[in-house]
Amino acid sequence: MAFDFKKEYKEFYLPPKEPQIVTVPKMQFVAVRGKGNPNEEDGEYKAALAVLYAVSYTLKMSKMGDHRIEGYFDYVVPPLEGFWWQIKDGTVVSGFNYSDKSSFNWLSVIRLPDFVTQKDFDWAKATAATKKRLRLFARRAAHA
Repeated sequence: MAFDFKKEYKEFYLPPKEPQIVTVPKMQFVAVRGKGNPNEEDGEYKAALAVLYAVSYTLKMSKMGDHRIEGYFDYVVPPLEGFWWQIKDGTVVSGFNYSDKSSFNWLSVIRLPDFVTQKDFDWAKATAATKKRLRLFARRAAHA
């Protein structure tokens, strides 16, 4: 059975009803950063999500090809996570002005298992770019 981050780490993915402080351990992600209206048909956000999922699933499905990742175990690709903010005239906006989505800034991420090294990540980026014909701007990020 595939390892499921949502089930194994419920404290991070299924928080309780009451707010509480949670200590988040170091983990790594594939990440893309951008700005603009996320609802644009062929916008930067749509392209960014395609990159995130292409790299994430290339790593997950590496078991089916020639690339072997040391320490690999089967897993469910974790859910998309994101951070959003707005900048207007060079200043971060307090709250959100949903009528001005062009000023949205975002950082979207998908968690990667700890066994993924920089070498594996670089392989997945190159493989996804070739197979999916994507303009890749994803980066591997560690969170402490």
